[in-house]
Amino acid sequence: MSTMVHGDSDAAATATPLLTSSGDKTRRRNMYAFGCATLASMTTILMGYNLALMSGAQLFIREDLGLSDAEIEVLTGSMNVFMLVSIIAAGWAADVLGRRGTIVLANAFLMAGALAMSLGASYAALMAGRFVTSIGVGFSHVVTTVYNAEISPASTRGVLTSLLDMFVNIGILLSYVSNYALAGLPVRLGWRVMFGIGVVPPVLLAAGVLSMPESPRWLAMRGRHADAHAVLVRTSDSVEEADLRLEEIKQAVAAPHDAAGGVWRELLFRPSAMVRRILACVIGLQFFQQASGIDAIVLYSPLVFKKAGMASNTAVLGATIAVGVVKTCFILVATLFSDRLGRRPLLLASTGGMAMTLTSLALTLSVASPSTASAAACVASVMAFVAAFSVGLGPTTATYTAEIMPLRLRAQGASLGIAVNRLACGVVTMTFISLADGITMPGCFFLYAGIAATACVFVYVWLPETRGRSLEGMDVLFSK
Repeated sequence: MSTMVHGDSDAAATATPLLTSSGDKTRRRNMYAFGCATLASMTTILMGYNLALMSGAQLFIREDLGLSDAEIEVLTGSMNVFMLVSIIAAGWAADVLGRRGTIVLANAFLMAGALAMSLGASYAALMAGRFVTSIGVGFSHVVTTVYNAEISPASTRGVLTSLLDMFVNIGILLSYVSNYALAGLPVRLGWRVMFGIGVVPPVLLAAGVLSMPESPRWLAMRGRHADAHAVLVRTSDSVEEADLRLEEIKQAVAAPHDAAGGVWRELLFRPSAMVRRILACVIGLQFFQQASGIDAIVLYSPLVFKKAGMASNTAVLGATIAVGVVKTCFILVATLFSDRLGRRPLLLASTGGMAMTLTSLALTLSVASPSTASAAACVASVMAFVAAFSVGLGPTTATYTAEIMPLRLRAQGASLGIAVNRLACGVVTMTFISLADGITMPGCFFLYAGIAATACVFVYVWLPETRGRSLEGMDVLFSK
């Protein structure tokens, strides 16, 4: 009896180090994939910073350069329209230069744009700087989404692709802090320093990105299967999973498609039933994310808070920082639960919550005589709205878009979806002041609440669950 126990103990002692060694290797692989996705996503800090910086900087640019409301409205929202140029070109660049090379190119534009904005001395110069910045933002937004999806194992893809929105919101929060911290500088100097801060980080990020591996799917598309396998081994849960992922990628690359017509022909002019369904999901989700008014809050929260009764710039900018903190913190919920609960539950909870909180915001702004209480209720409603947005529709849209597109169409398909996203955002941000003058500010938020409710119905009817599926397995899901 004792011999048997001793033998069992020896076997257990032998097995335990093996299991521990296997677990350590898996953790190291997961950490490597996490490190790659994190480094790629950090570029989008500058996207969030440059997009949201105008929320506070506009208060000082208006005073320094004497710009009108219409000029401020166009300057603030124009980046979303300018981005369409690089967003449409990003898919082509990602396929030609590689995912990694395109991210480096994005950083070069971001650095040049930040420098141009900080030195701008006229409305025309600021618009030119905004255009250069938008090229970098567009490249970064599209290609980082694709890279993170392609580098991630299926078990952690929700977490790693959510990093994109996490870093965008860190950038937004940093822009709010910059607005607040530098508000005391002379008017002519303060807003220039705000933009100038964005000059150095792109150089450091570009150097870091060059140390990352290229996307294994892009390598496989170029016939570099050995290189692709080496990357997959370092980013999969096991060597066996890496082998399986490579075989699935090879099959996806070799799948029949309209080579003569090109990717855009297959996407837009002669799409299969499966591609049409995928495009409907991608375009619908990207449209609703922005049409529900999130960037009206991000860019015009100072105007909203002043409408609710806040008087001083310091109080207004302080409230925007609180909103930024809430928005960033609640993305952690999506990051932690996307791979546990799935995409659909988060999206349904998010869109439903957005509809309710936008209605609440509209009601608080309808008060005839603004007071301290109405201002507090307005801030609370805005915080609740950005929290609802951040637990689902914010971070999960990029995840869902990148993971459901077929490999050969992924870069261009993602760019098409993001182009719709930015176009909707541009319409919202470039019309908010004029629309509020026409239908009142409460009317704007009642309108956005209706769009959010429609988005909830869209998610329930159209979007299947994708949690745990391989990228190459999405074709089966959308062919049903």
